[in-house]
Amino acid sequence: MADPLSAAEFIAKLRAEGVKVVEVGNWRTHNRNSKGAWGPVHGVMIHHTVTSGTAATVKICRDGYAALPGPLCHGVIAKDGTVHLVGYGRANHAGLGDDDVLKAVINETALPADSEANTDGNARFYGFECENLGDGKDPWPEAQLLAVERVSAAICRHHKWSERSVIGHLEWQPGKVDPRGFTMASMRGRIATRLGIKPQPAPLPQPSKPVVDLSRLVAAAKSDPARSGTPVTYSGVKTVEVALVDAGLLAKAYSDGHFGRATVEAYAKWQRHLGYSGTAADGIPGKTSLVRLGAKYGFAVVA
Repeated sequence: MADPLSAAEFIAKLRAEGVKVVEVGNWRTHNRNSKGAWGPVHGVMIHHTVTSGTAATVKICRDGYAALPGPLCHGVIAKDGTVHLVGYGRANHAGLGDDDVLKAVINETALPADSEANTDGNARFYGFECENLGDGKDPWPEAQLLAVERVSAAICRHHKWSERSVIGHLEWQPGKVDPRGFTMASMRGRIATRLGIKPQPAPLPQPSKPVVDLSRLVAAAKSDPARSGTPVTYSGVKTVEVALVDAGLLAKAYSDGHFGRATVEAYAKWQRHLGYSGTAADGIPGKTSLVRLGAKYGFAVVA
């Protein structure tokens, strides 16, 4: 956890690391701070733009567009390695990501799979967009990769972070693929070397949370009670039943993967525990109650 660098400190640190910098307009005060927090910061996030041409890329990253106003990052890293500073403060670059990933960045441990989008990354990360089509074919010149390495190292050096505080957008937000064309593991290796950090064995991956699909769970809750036997219509039912057992609401014998009447009654008890009543506590899972069950008993929810 750290307070963000001031704009003056930020540009000075980049230049001290050997970064070629271009200041674009009023970048020092161009931000989205009126929409939310900027800081404390925990890391650096790298993106690709899916654009070509430096001038056009810088313009869209500075201005944004109707659905997503700029700035869309703090700096645009062009193919020649020049870093164009387009904003400073809160920027629309990271969006919502996984809280478990943020914890790993803070602790500088192995990154878990990004299975949730529940945490505001715009407040917590410095962001750099790299000029690249993102198709896996557009080349990444060495000058550009060197600039990625240098800007990341400059920020990590100031905050006394290691290379593990640098992540890609694809490691933060489910469904994202950027940056595509090089691996973040290889980039973190370069950053560690620049920082003079002795290479360490890769940390053991942390077990990822099970993921429960709300729509499939609801379908099971509505159809399974009428079925005979214990058919497993959706594997996520078992995850929820284990949680209900742990909560003391369901007998272990009914933790069988069948969202039967006993499970409906147990889930209704959970809903009433949260303060719901009447038809809002009918034993059919809703998003809020399921997310709260998962947060307490160790599974993620997708809707």
